[in-house]
Amino acid sequence: MIRLKNERQIRGIRESCRMLSAMYRELIPLVKPGVAAIDLDKWAERWIKQGGGKPAFRGYGPRDNPFPGILCISVNQEVIHGVPSRRKIVEGDLVSLDCGIDLGGFISDQAVTVEAGRVDEAAHRLNVVTRECLHKGIAAAKAGDRLLQIARAVYAHAQAHGYGVVREFCGHGVGLAVHEDPQVPNYPHGPNPRMSGGLVIAIEPMICLGTGDVEVLEDGWTVVTSDRKRAAHWEHTVAIFRDHTEILTEEV
Repeated sequence: MIRLKNERQIRGIRESCRMLSAMYRELIPLVKPGVAAIDLDKWAERWIKQGGGKPAFRGYGPRDNPFPGILCISVNQEVIHGVPSRRKIVEGDLVSLDCGIDLGGFISDQAVTVEAGRVDEAAHRLNVVTRECLHKGIAAAKAGDRLLQIARAVYAHAQAHGYGVVREFCGHGVGLAVHEDPQVPNYPHGPNPRMSGGLVIAIEPMICLGTGDVEVLEDGWTVVTSDRKRAAHWEHTVAIFRDHTEILTEEV
């Protein structure tokens, strides 16, 4: 069931989103060669707690295998849900960060892909186009239109550049829980409800240099490209109003 948010709830979600974006502005400069992923995760935990929030992702998921980190840290062929480890970032890595904050019961969600040091042209171009896909999708999110307009915009832009689009995972409703209805795919598929004022969604293209086919590693979380080619991931939390659409998370 899709839960439309009222003005008070959107104010709370907006505050959580602004906190998350502020965290990213301080975190992104720390993503550089020689830094261990687990140290980024520990830094994020301290920052969120000092700001009065709670990490939204730690403990999420099945009872027998909850997500252990604050951040999803996915490197190169890892698309999403990468578990923070002691592995160090190296020059040329594409590092995708995904995080959510629970601030007084209001949930934010945002992802960025950071270029560690100097990356090659193929990686840089993939990252640029994935971010463009995100904004193409946001531009298509309008009250009165159908949800799959977002998917068509994302998919068309990725396909125009010869990139694969992940199909097994997608964006989603957000704000009062980490994942809510509706699903927001990145290719035209599935239910196609009309978007209404009060809808809050996370739009998150996951775009690959290869086919877009993925698999989950033995840890039960880390999603990698089946061909082990690199991927990028960008995400904003977006609120749809009757007369406009607002990006609640901020550009970082």
